Amino acid sequence: MKKKIFLEWLEIVFGLLVFSFGVHLTIYANIGLAPWDCLGMGLARHTPFNYGISMTLIAITVLFIDIILKERIGFGTIIDALLTGNFVQAFNYLNKLPENKSVWLGIIIMIAGFVFMAVGMWIYMSAQQCCGPRDALLVGLGKRLPKIPIGIVEVLLWAVVLLIGYLLGGPVGIGTLISTFGAGLVMQLVYNMIRFEPRNLHHRDVLSVIKAMR
Repeated sequence: MKKKIFLEWLEIVFGLLVFSFGVHLTIYANIGLAPWDCLGMGLARHTPFNYGISMTLIAITVLFIDIILKERIGFGTIIDALLTGNFVQAFNYLNKLPENKSVWLGIIIMIAGFVFMAVGMWIYMSAQQCCGPRDALLVGLGKRLPKIPIGIVEVLLWAVVLLIGYLLGGPVGIGTLISTFGAGLVMQLVYNMIRFEPRNLHHRDVLSVIKAMR
């Protein structure tokens, strides 16, 4: 069992690596960022931290909120919080291509990023050790606002995050709009192609995994 769980952790890390490359592509597209990335870039502009560390700090903060909301926390949640932002920062640092200045090319690059993000999520979610901090926050808020459709809760959450990011100077543009509505659509198309249904997964929290390792 220990070997199986260890392999699942490696699967989570690999999935987050693929996901992070997708996020990197959406940043390199240079046509505006998704709300959470906008917040990360905005925070980086007002602190000594780079984007990667800023996103890690945001993820850890959200993780504590998830715990307060009594959401299930798995090793996947913790690994996501600690690694994803730093993986994206590494890809940003390693990319030596010239800055993209074409809107149309930027749109193509951003859509390609969505595909990598969807595939990465499929890989790390398949380990069934819970979702990332931001997804857990959405679920937690949704439970406390039962009369509001979860999609509306997500839009409201993203609106607040985007507003804070924008006020901090995070990049906002057509890519922000495309990310808000296009990322989910691309994800659904990818999952239909590979016949993956996230709602059929049975996630295990940290305590469950620790007990299984004994």
